[in-house]
Amino acid sequence: ASLTETNAFAFILSPCNPYNRHLPFNQPHQIIMKSAIGVLVAGAMAASLTETNAFAFQSAQQTLNRAKATSIQMSSGDGDSSSLRIMVNGMPGPMATAAAEACLRKGLSLSPIAMTGPDIEPSTITVSDDVTGNSAEVRLIPASDEGREDIVSSLAGLRESVGAENVLAIDYTHPSAVNANGVFYAENKLPFVMGTTGGDREQLMSDMESRDAFAVIAPNMGKQIVAMQAGLEDLAEKFPSAFAGYKLEVTESHQKTKADTSGTAKAVIGSLKTLSDDDFDLEEDIKMLRDDESSLAFGVPEDAMNGHAFHTYTLTSSDGSVQFQLQHNVSGRTVYAEGTADAVKFLASKVKSGMEGKVFSMIDVLSEGALE
Repeated sequence: ASLTETNAFAFILSPCNPYNRHLPFNQPHQIIMKSAIGVLVAGAMAASLTETNAFAFQSAQQTLNRAKATSIQMSSGDGDSSSLRIMVNGMPGPMATAAAEACLRKGLSLSPIAMTGPDIEPSTITVSDDVTGNSAEVRLIPASDEGREDIVSSLAGLRESVGAENVLAIDYTHPSAVNANGVFYAENKLPFVMGTTGGDREQLMSDMESRDAFAVIAPNMGKQIVAMQAGLEDLAEKFPSAFAGYKLEVTESHQKTKADTSGTAKAVIGSLKTLSDDDFDLEEDIKMLRDDESSLAFGVPEDAMNGHAFHTYTLTSSDGSVQFQLQHNVSGRTVYAEGTADAVKFLASKVKSGMEGKVFSMIDVLSEGALE
């Protein structure tokens, strides 16, 4: 495929696409490649450049093909998922609640107890999935020292009831709690999916690996975005410095309640830095939008102010005559919640396989066909 400076390519991830059957019908997700850049979910990686700035690269279809080819095997061989009990920590926060609803939608049962913020009063909430009508009551326990003792005690009873290997956790708490929560899960032999971004990620990985913990840790849980990231990583590995001399600019918009820089942006920037050799600083150079006025001006729909992820990455040549742009815009939380539920099912199958503890990425989940 070839694109020129006047070309723009948009791949609308339609709800009609069978890969996206769980996405809200009125919220298509776009991955837009402007001014001659495209990430095409189609075959092997290919690229071409001309004096008229024609360049397109194809990526990630091999990963998606493997996912499709093995999905039947995964669904038939991963045991009875109804026996699982998933502790979704971070409710009543919107992302944790969306993940809990997705678990119910996919036939998983919720743990009757879960961690909430240390400053939140203990309570019992009802989690309901509007699609299936499934619901569950969950007692929320503050993550204080006393609360953690209560959680450990309750975990022991739950494991005795359903089996230790059937109890797993999902974490959508707060960036400041990432590392402490990771150690808590590992020390209590509780396999977990870390959907919360932020924290000291290097320390988190080190802590998990030293404790032989089972975990899925990733900056993004959305299938299509994971595939895009895999394609960019492959491109950067095959063609490092292909954009040498180009300047990288990044703008990302999220709901005002998101406390940290986007983990997805950091991952994508890593690949783009390898391609461009730019000295982009992750802490200083990302333009973060966290107020409604700025987000609206950036193109975010008004009804998505409370939950969105709009990212634009721009590479510009040193003389300004050539520009490449990559966008991925998501309204709502469904795509992440669905991927999180798939990730916890994947992790449960690994725990039951008898293998040693290991930290997986969402690319691992996608590659094994575990993302529905």
